[in-house]
Amino acid sequence: MNSPRGKIRHSPKGKAMTEQELRDIVSRNIKRYRQSRNLSQADLAEKLDISITFLCNIENGNRWMSLPTMVKFVSVFNIEPYELLKRENTIPNASLVANRCLDEAVTAVTEALDKVRSYYSNQAEGPYED
Repeated sequence: MNSPRGKIRHSPKGKAMTEQELRDIVSRNIKRYRQSRNLSQADLAEKLDISITFLCNIENGNRWMSLPTMVKFVSVFNIEPYELLKRENTIPNASLVANRCLDEAVTAVTEALDKVRSYYSNQAEGPYED
């Protein structure tokens, strides 16, 4: 009889997950979280204090990261560590949608304020020309 430690977890396809499959999941999640926060690779690399090349390799699934680097990702993205390990279809889209909606709302409010400022600055000049 197998002990719980000896059991192999299987992917949905019924085969054992490989290290590359796990790396692919993490890399897709990192890219998705980066894009949902409107960060360029350069911006994120700077926040993480890693090179852009290393970040590209992580996002492409070519390199693995250390635990301290993973902690930095979690901190920058303000997520729980397990969220980097979730399969694509299990990441809550609500937070990603909320971030995009917030960005759109900020843009809309900024545009509205610009119109109001423009209107009142035109009113201050007066309707008549000298």
